[in-house]
Amino acid sequence: MSDSLAVAILAAGKGTRMKSQLPKVLHTLSGRTLVENVLASLSQVQPSRQLMVVGYQAESVRSALSAIPNLEFVEQTEQLGTGHAVQQVIPALSDFTGNLLVLNGDVPLIRPETIEQMLALHTQHQNAATILTAQLDDPTGYGRVFCTENSLVTEIIEHRDCTPKQRENQRINAGIYCFSWTALMEILPYLKADNDQQEYYLTDVIKDLSQVMAMDVDPQEILGINNRKQLAEADMILQRRLKDDLMLSGVTMINPDSITIDATVTVEPDVVIEPQTHLRGQTVIQSGCRIGPGSLIEDSLIESGSTVAFSVVNNSTVHGTCRIGPYAHLRGQAVVGEGCRIGNFVELKNATLGSQTNAAHLSYLGDATLGEKVNIGAGTITANYDGFKKHPTVIGDRTKTGSNSVLVAPVTLGTGVTVGAGAVVTRDVADDSLIVTRGERRVIANWKPKHQRPGG
Repeated sequence: MSDSLAVAILAAGKGTRMKSQLPKVLHTLSGRTLVENVLASLSQVQPSRQLMVVGYQAESVRSALSAIPNLEFVEQTEQLGTGHAVQQVIPALSDFTGNLLVLNGDVPLIRPETIEQMLALHTQHQNAATILTAQLDDPTGYGRVFCTENSLVTEIIEHRDCTPKQRENQRINAGIYCFSWTALMEILPYLKADNDQQEYYLTDVIKDLSQVMAMDVDPQEILGINNRKQLAEADMILQRRLKDDLMLSGVTMINPDSITIDATVTVEPDVVIEPQTHLRGQTVIQSGCRIGPGSLIEDSLIESGSTVAFSVVNNSTVHGTCRIGPYAHLRGQAVVGEGCRIGNFVELKNATLGSQTNAAHLSYLGDATLGEKVNIGAGTITANYDGFKKHPTVIGDRTKTGSNSVLVAPVTLGTGVTVGAGAVVTRDVADDSLIVTRGERRVIANWKPKHQRPGG
């Protein structure tokens, strides 16, 4: 089937009701743009050709989708209706003889299973066209699709042209089609704009094709996005789908309504996700982890058996059986070795920590490489920025830093080093050394500030 299937995704519109400079199809929904969600619906059919019809801010759309392999772009310089949009792919498919699936870039909730079922129905019955339809409780404003008992389409009538009796029909056109390209090409080039809007409607080809079959779907799958309110409603639907699938796969969610998860996230079975947790981007959570409450993890890997509580992890890797948080911040490709503890108000930026290393409280480790079994005392920081450049700090295995110590980069501490509390380290320290930079202790008895002294 895949060798004979091309897909045209209509993504040329501006989306005026979004009230945005951004093209409508580039607004995000659960971690993907609207049009990327549409592309994801093709996962079970794997077409041989994918064509994106672009128009408004075409270069922005091309740039945003440039990483998608084998995606072809066709430009619609004037937006003159759906029929006109599909006409733009004619030159690109001049030698094509299979089926053409037409999708809309602002209808992002269509399921892969629905696309697969639609194509199977289309090929099984050798239809000239197959259209998706839905039955609405209130179809006011929608064109009605009239069918025989065998789901063969007899006509499509716009709402304004329906008689009162015809308006009782609840089946509406979803705007998603599969055509025999050979049959369509006998009509599509000659499509005319004989209507008040002077637009070319794809529905006008249906009356000249035989046979045409309708397939009803859940109305939620065909929701179009025209404004921010509809975008939020679609997000709630997609979030519920994603979380239901995860829970049925063996993921525990405590108060799932307070949790958000991007469609691009992978969560393995036997993970527990606590309230107010948000998983973004290309994040992977391996089995046995406990994430949250109150955590944000983005584009990161959390390996098996780790916990992350009340913390932010961005673009980082946490190896197995680590404890992160509460109130930790990992960013900038931080890598935390197995069995580490990163505690309260600790920030890691571009830092790599060996296994069983601890930074339990109130520390900043930036541009640093730490060995195994290092212990970072409360208040330790790497002073990595001199006002112009960032510099590295290297800390060897089993080194310990005292509270409120400052490691002024670039600097290297060897293995087994002990840094005294309050030390300011500006030079390299050899293995198995103690460094203390505090001055001699002085105690002045019966001392008062000058303004409190007699006659002061």
